[in-house]
Amino acid sequence: MTLKANNLKENNPKKVLQNYREVMMNKQLSRWKTASFIPANNFNHLEDMWREHERIREEFHLFYPEIARKGNPSKPEFSYLDLKVKIAEKIFESCVLCEMKCEVNRNSEKGSCGVQYPQVASEFMHIGEEAPLVPSHTIFFAGCNFQCIYCQNWDISQHPEEGMPLSEAHLADIIDRRRTQGSRNVNFVGGDPTPHLPFILKTMRLSRENVPVVWNSNLYLSEEAMNLLDGFADLYLTDFKYGNDDCALRLSRVHHYWEVVTRNHKLAWQAGDMIIRHLVLPNHVQCCTKPILRWIYHNLGPEVVINIMGQYRPVYGACRYEDISRPPSRREMEEALAYARDLGFINIL
Repeated sequence: MTLKANNLKENNPKKVLQNYREVMMNKQLSRWKTASFIPANNFNHLEDMWREHERIREEFHLFYPEIARKGNPSKPEFSYLDLKVKIAEKIFESCVLCEMKCEVNRNSEKGSCGVQYPQVASEFMHIGEEAPLVPSHTIFFAGCNFQCIYCQNWDISQHPEEGMPLSEAHLADIIDRRRTQGSRNVNFVGGDPTPHLPFILKTMRLSRENVPVVWNSNLYLSEEAMNLLDGFADLYLTDFKYGNDDCALRLSRVHHYWEVVTRNHKLAWQAGDMIIRHLVLPNHVQCCTKPILRWIYHNLGPEVVINIMGQYRPVYGACRYEDISRPPSRREMEEALAYARDLGFINIL
């Protein structure tokens, strides 16, 4: 799968994936690397930490990528990235990283996602992602805040104990080695990476290489977590599943899906580059695919890169649900793609 040849270079006023490409080619610093060079005041109370974070975040929006092209300045004693880590660690004590907001102290017990400590299920140079991303150093974490009845990765998403515990330093060394071997990015996925956000922030703080961070997620994060990602993630690779709350609750057991995920797509679009994936489910073109595409077009614009995916297969518990017990038909896929083109999207995978 490739993007239309001219779209990435000429047709897009947002200059599609430009900052990601500049970092990928090492022509400018990644967002997280830039954040590590921005000085921050070190506070101990969470309210003060957030106030400092939002002050810097506003400036970051104004001056990135200008400051990212100036090269490597000296590191401050306490940085914007350090501040993100400190806030994330505090949130971990009463977890509201995702919109489940279970408020569990995950230093001592599992959250509603079933995750307590990060387990890396696998890491490798992935060549099956979207063309601008490959080879992508993809790190699969065990566990997820969704319980999708048709999950393609159910063996790790629904079993957070699977995998191997790695230290932040060990994983940072692996990321650096993969970068020198030719990775275009480090791609955090799962399951979902959201339950592991503090660990990921601490890992990248130890990385030496300049590598773009891809946040590969269902985007069911809290606003607090989205704000921590702003100035950290370079590209949001999102999984936009449902066009309504009923389907989300029935098939993934999550509440308030539409409100949360549309809000977070807007925040992500302001914070970095983006590729939106949508997996077409059989019998869900009218209730899910078309509302999603309409919303993206009217709220993010025709230039956002979208990947309309047809590889759904009824695995895990899907066969217990008649509507999703088969792959999407050719007619359904053609209808989805035609609808996207008719809306006016110019960057369709």
